[in-house]
Amino acid sequence: MTYKRILLKLSGEALMGQQQYGIDAERLMQYATEIKAVVATGVEVAVVIGGGNIYRGVQAEQFGLDRVQGDYMGMLATVINSMALQSALEKLEVPTRLLSGLTIQRVCEPYIRRRAMRHLEKGRVVIFGAGIGSPYFTTDSAASLRAIEIEADVVLKGTRVDGIYSADPEKDPTAVRFPRISFDEVMEKNLNVMDMTAFTLCKENNLPIIVFDMNTPGNLERLIAGENLGTLVTMDGSTTGSTPSTARLSGLQPLVGNQPEQA
Repeated sequence: MTYKRILLKLSGEALMGQQQYGIDAERLMQYATEIKAVVATGVEVAVVIGGGNIYRGVQAEQFGLDRVQGDYMGMLATVINSMALQSALEKLEVPTRLLSGLTIQRVCEPYIRRRAMRHLEKGRVVIFGAGIGSPYFTTDSAASLRAIEIEADVVLKGTRVDGIYSADPEKDPTAVRFPRISFDEVMEKNLNVMDMTAFTLCKENNLPIIVFDMNTPGNLERLIAGENLGTLVTMDGSTTGSTPSTARLSGLQPLVGNQPEQA
């Protein structure tokens, strides 16, 4: 499969590297270098990054905070990470724009769909911060929604494991990796890919998902080049089951279920 426009979803926790908190400079530059290599091939790249290395909205109740307040705190954490990634990319001379679901005029542009698409058409990496700008939705949901809105060909979910497994591979040595799988099979097997809102958005809009190991240097570029890395999720579980963009021109499908904004 070849892609003209991708949405890359990164977890905030991955930015910690071997640290317990914050941003690891080496991991940040690794991600920026990989994104630069993909941009050099002509692929248009949009990014959504979580904020779990700083704060997760679901922690609010543990601290005795209002849940909505906690969700907004989590959104601000994603903006911090987005600014860090933007700075790293610009250090590598990659043109970048940061668009936020929250209005923060001094540091980023407000999210406007047409503006985002225009930036992508000009070869700029577009980073979407602050989730969708509303509480009760995860950054996975933001990634799915933004990918559909900008007519991306695929959502690439970069994780620390090399795909979707039958069980947690870090806990179960017998876990089996699926090279490809259908949306329905993921639901039937109750596999943890994304939260249900995000996953349903992709399913109902025929948007493929690839879960892969982002922490191995070069994986993103190899994936874009056509190597069979990670796990591909499509309507029928095959590499030919999804046609980029055309199946989604009829518009967005309704959101199903609510989940808290997570970083």
